[in-house]
Amino acid sequence: MATLTPAGRRALRARAHALSPVVMVSGEGLTPNVLAEIERSLKSHELIKIRVLGEDRERRAGLLDEICAHTGASAVQHIGKILVIFRENPPPPLAPARKPPTRAKRAPSPQPSPARGRGWRAKRAG
Repeated sequence: MATLTPAGRRALRARAHALSPVVMVSGEGLTPNVLAEIERSLKSHELIKIRVLGEDRERRAGLLDEICAHTGASAVQHIGKILVIFRENPPPPLAPARKPPTRAKRAPSPQPSPARGRGWRAKRAG
């Protein structure tokens, strides 16, 4: 879990403001399916909002810590029933370097034969 600087946390809160919650945690808590959905969401979005249904604030704070521990994400914000977490995706692996395609050498063009004529310009001029 990476630690966020205050400026980085502020920038992430600003980005998360317009987001809608993508995962909801019900009264059953963190089931394997909920954790799998959080993983999928983090892989595709990096920054997600999670809505926790329930009235106990300490339980929600505990869920935030547990989610961050399971996923390796960083907690960005916890306001009411909304949790915001962030996990930076690793950069995509570089594609292996390709050799430029080699061009096939063209055979030299044959010289025009005299039997074919001299072309339309010669006929017009002469």
